[in-house]
Amino acid sequence: MRVAYELHRAGPLRVGRFKHGRKREGGEVPRILTYNVHRCLGTDGQLSPTRIADVIAACEPDVVALQELDVGRARTGGIDQAHAIAQALGMHVHFHASLRVHQEEYGNAILTRRPSQLVKAAALPGLTGKPSLEPRGALWASVNLSGTDVQVINTHLGLRRHERLAQIDALLGPHWLGHRACREPVILLGDFNASPRSRAYRRLTSHLWDAQAAPRLSRPKATFPSRLPLLRIDHVFVSRSIRVLRVETLRTPLARAASDHLPLLVEIQILQSRGHRPSVAYAQG
Repeated sequence: MRVAYELHRAGPLRVGRFKHGRKREGGEVPRILTYNVHRCLGTDGQLSPTRIADVIAACEPDVVALQELDVGRARTGGIDQAHAIAQALGMHVHFHASLRVHQEEYGNAILTRRPSQLVKAAALPGLTGKPSLEPRGALWASVNLSGTDVQVINTHLGLRRHERLAQIDALLGPHWLGHRACREPVILLGDFNASPRSRAYRRLTSHLWDAQAAPRLSRPKATFPSRLPLLRIDHVFVSRSIRVLRVETLRTPLARAASDHLPLLVEIQILQSRGHRPSVAYAQG
């Protein structure tokens, strides 16, 4: 079973840069990005992992959470999209297939240049009596940022309300965020298919902070659809030992064309932590 790849640094991509610096008073400012890449199929009908890599590189992220990647699927030319994007960016990649049919796979990935270790990759529950629903999953990697091991969990939840709630209960339970190894700081991110008005979102924010709701930040930014973003369904949730400094969506012409979602970028600061579990560790169900 393919779970993770390890790749060495490739040559730099010639792309634009954010104007903000990577250092601020108080130390390093890691960048975290979540991006549903829609199997690298753009809104213009063009299939291009290279274009997705260019969009990501423009953000200069330290950790990237990707959803909807094809690996070895006939519909996208048999390309290992997770491997191709990571190689273009010079990053390591941990991949988990939510869906596997023979040699074809479809799922999510965490990419980073920082030291990292895959902790867990597994399916999330669906709905009883609904076997035709798309399988969903999550993967958890420990990534060293600013000298601290940060627990990063990437997921892509289902389209039905009760399905999402079951999946969130699993993520908040003892096998994921409630696990004894999932100690602060913690980042849960991905495509949740849940708006801030939904019960699923409220369930999550009763335990973790929505990065876009941090004080002194500008108005929250929608990510879907990329041509005219109206919905805020891609999220970054953080534990109490993470301070959010800036949140942006990349709205360049390239980003609007490369996928049906825009990438969501969050700049953070790791606060002093003594390895406490986040509040979700005490939640039941």
